[in-house]
Parts: sequence; structure tokens; C-alpha cells
Amino acid sequence: MIIDWVISVMEALGAVGVGVAVFLENIFPPIPSEVVLPLAGFTTTQGDLNVWAALIWSVIGSVTGAFMLYYLGRVIGAQRLRQVANWMWLVDSSDVDKALAWFDKYGKYSVFFGRLVPGVRSLISIPAGVDKMNPLLFGALTTIGSTIWNAILIWAGVLLGAQWETVSLWFERYSTVIYVVIAALLAYALFYLMRRARNKS
Repeated sequence: MIIDWVISVMEALGAVGVGVAVFLENIFPPIPSEVVLPLAGFTTTQGDLNVWAALIWSVIGSVTGAFMLYYLGRVIGAQRLRQVANWMWLVDSSDVDKALAWFDKYGKYSVFFGRLVPGVRSLISIPAGVDKMNPLLFGALTTIGSTIWNAILIWAGVLLGAQWETVSLWFERYSTVIYVVIAALLAYALFYLMRRARNKS
């Protein structure tokens, strides 16, 4: 279903369609770049797309989608997060301040490397917005990280040709490992917060 839709968009819009699909992937996770970009790479081998145009438009789509989430984070803002945290059982406003202090220190690395991690690629833009990271720095890091990720997937589709779907299987395994790690970290964080809340009471 998703593949058919992506093919129809690329047939109708060409390289611009790659950008549209990648843009939607940033804000609508069921459209994975691990499918869109290798397919775009394979399509370039058929003479229907120019590989450089596909890469450029894919990066434009990635950066545009990332900026939408970045500005969503700015709209939410740190103060709203503090207010929400004060209403919650396991966290409070000081936890928000600690998270923002951490992001002040490591945010640029998080944004860059986050663009290379499934499940994090899009979401990392929101804390960057909440922390009001310099938009030029955010844009530069997002562009570089997105270019690397998109180029790898498009080039894999070019190399594998009609077997481009193999790329999706490879990255599905990679994504699974990442999701397990993220789930483990979230479970640890939940355990830590629950133990802290119990000690306070």
C-alpha cells in the first residue's frame, strides 16, 4: 500500500515526489525512509529519475519536515513542559531543567547523530525546538545528517537495483536493535523515576 503510493507520487512528480514522501515520513512515521529512498535509488537506474535530483529533493524534504517539528517544539516551550511536569507523579519541573541543561551541552551531537537513528530521526527536532537551539545550527546539522542518511539509502537502492527491497530488510533489523535499546532505556528511566518517587514519599 505504502509502496504503491510512493511509486504513484514519484511517477507524478518525479524527484519532487521523493521530497514530498520524505517530508511526510518525518511527520508520519508509517512512511519509512528505509522504503522510500532505496526505491528512489532503484528508480534512478531505470532512467526515470536523476540520482542527484532525488538526493537533493530528499534532503529538502527531510529538512523541511524537521523544521516543522522544531518549531512545534518552540511553540510548546520549556515553560509549558515545566507546568506539565509539575502535574505529573514521577517528574517535576526540575527534571525538565536538567534535560534542557543536558541538551544545551550535547544537543548538537544529538541532532546530528539522531538523524542517523530510526525512531529518533524525526523526534530529535522537538527537544531542539524546546531548547531554542539556534535555527541556523539546527538547519546545518540536520542537513548534513540527512544528506548522509539519505545518500546511503539511495545509493543502496542504486547498487541493488531490482533487489532494492533487501535494503528495507537490512534496516528493519537495524531498526529493531535500536528500538530494543530505546525500550530498555525507557524502562530503566521509568524504574529510576518510580524508585525516586517512592524514596521521596
